[in-house]
Amino acid sequence: MTDERSDGWFRWFAHRVSDVVGTHRAFVAALAVVMVWAVTGPLFHFSDSWQLVINTGTTIVTFLMVFLIQATQNRDSKAVHLKLDELIRAQRSARNVFANLEDAGEAELKRFEEEFRELRRRGTGPGAAVRKAAAELKKDRT
Repeated sequence: MTDERSDGWFRWFAHRVSDVVGTHRAFVAALAVVMVWAVTGPLFHFSDSWQLVINTGTTIVTFLMVFLIQATQNRDSKAVHLKLDELIRAQRSARNVFANLEDAGEAELKRFEEEFRELRRRGTGPGAAVRKAAAELKKDRT
């Protein structure tokens, strides 16, 4: 079985769960569960078992959700990086060194950050960058 097919079910499942739990309805459902648990406290005399139910349930859900969320975030991040790489490669004036920059080391990223900070400092003051970019865009359109 290829790698693509073996992780297909997990990718589908992770995205589906992410879509469902990322809604206001899921939040309301989780809030309802907590409220039902809290209301039943007096019924169970706020026992250790009563507390263990919510602690165990939330721990298990949190543990599993971490992996699902990370899987969807990794995939989305990779897709965005590939799209940006394509835009960089398609632009003649862009430096292709920025393509696949997510694999660069910390020292290299720091150098680029310092370069852009210096370019920003020399080029424009606060607020002027937006005005300058808008003016250039307007000039290009005419």
